[in-house]
Parts: sequence; structure tokens; C-alpha cells
Amino acid sequence: MHTRFERTGPLTELSSYPQWAQDMVVDCESTKQSVLDHELWAMMREVRLDHASTANFMVGVWPFIERFPSFMALNLLKTRYGRSLGDDVARRWLVRNIRVEQNHAEYWLAWAEGSGVPRDDVLNARPPHGTQTLANWCEEISANGTLAAGMIATNYAIEGVTGEWSRPIYESTAYAESFSPRIRTGSLRWLQLHAAYDDIHPWEALEIVCTLLGMTPKADEVAHLGECVRRSYTSMRIVGDLCMQTHRPSTWMKEAAA
Repeated sequence: MHTRFERTGPLTELSSYPQWAQDMVVDCESTKQSVLDHELWAMMREVRLDHASTANFMVGVWPFIERFPSFMALNLLKTRYGRSLGDDVARRWLVRNIRVEQNHAEYWLAWAEGSGVPRDDVLNARPPHGTQTLANWCEEISANGTLAAGMIATNYAIEGVTGEWSRPIYESTAYAESFSPRIRTGSLRWLQLHAAYDDIHPWEALEIVCTLLGMTPKADEVAHLGECVRRSYTSMRIVGDLCMQTHRPSTWMKEAAA
């Protein structure tokens, strides 16, 4: 029997959510921490990341950035207005936030250009082998998973951990000063937005997932959601590992057009 969930505590406090959700978040914490502890973020923050790895990152993550609104659209297709409170809330939230995401691809390109990676390279280069792991996983779960699974893998897990790794980079004076004052604001816009709003965005997604599943979901449903969260974190960590490889983008750039 579906027991309705209604949040009574603060949005950003884990204790405001059902016990099953609290347990799931705790169970996934070590995998999330492995993403936050990745050397890529520290090297970027401290301006120690070489150009090859920077280019790998900008080009390798681009497919995920460019396709992110489509992942949300795939989840939107699963909703049916009036079927349940969870459907209605998810539908309204996804429609609103797809619009929010519309400029993020352009902000990513500005960040890349400010980092010395030409826009044309980001748009037309073949990403380093394996870096599409994250984008492919998000598309798979958004297309074929349940609404709750799709949203928890993308809007909760990926956006949540991205907000956490992007914040220290954005707040780094050394990193900011590595950009010319003339382009600094525009180059850091993507980081600024994710460091600012993603601390609330994933909590909103978690609330929607809890509204969809209620207070007493089946154990296998909860286990599946936890697997989705861990796979999202693991996929991001794999991308980080691959971006740290030192092969030059010129060895794989524009091969598809050859």
C-alpha cells in the first residue's frame, strides 16, 4: 500500500525524508566521496591541471552537458498529469528546469574557451575513449528506467555531487585569477551557477522521488534506486580518471570527419 510522503522539515536536511531515503543516501556516501576526493578537482582548483587534461575534461564531459536537457525530457515523457501527486510535481519541476538548463551548454563552451580549449574543438572533437560513460548511463536510465530512477540518477546524484565539486573550484582565488579579467566573469559562469543552485536542486529532486515512492516502498525498489545513485557517482569518477590521462586531444580530434 502506498503511504503518502509529505515533507515537514527543512528541504535540505536529510532527517526531513523517509527512513528508507535516509538509509539509501548514507549507503551511497562512500561512493559519492570517492568522486569528491578525485585529484582532478584539487588540481583544477590549485591551477595545476595541465592543458591536455583540461582539454580532455572539457571535450570529454561535453556530450553529457549538451544532452542533459534531453535526459530530463525523457523523464518528463514518463509523467501523466493527474495520475498521482508525484507525477504532477515531477512534471511541473522538469518543465521549469529544462528551461533553466537551456543556457548551460553555452556557459560550458565559454568556460572551455577561457581555459584555452577552442569552441570548435569542444563541438567537433571525438571525446577521449570511455568518457561518454556518464552520458550514456544517464540516457539509458532516463529512457528505460522508472521516473524515480531517472530523476535520482541525474537530478539528485549527478547534480548534487557536481554542486559539491564545483563550489571549491569557483571559490578558489587562484583559479579565478588564472583567467584574464576581461573574460573571467563569463568563463566562470557555469561554475558559478552550479556552485550556487545545485545545493537546493538535488534536494528538490529527492523530495520528488520520495513523493513518487511514498513512505513504504518495496525493498527492491529502494535497492534499485541506490544502485542507480552509485552508478552515477562511479560513472563520474571514471570520466575523471580518463580525463587525467595525458594524451593530447590532437590525437583523437575530428577523427569522425576523416
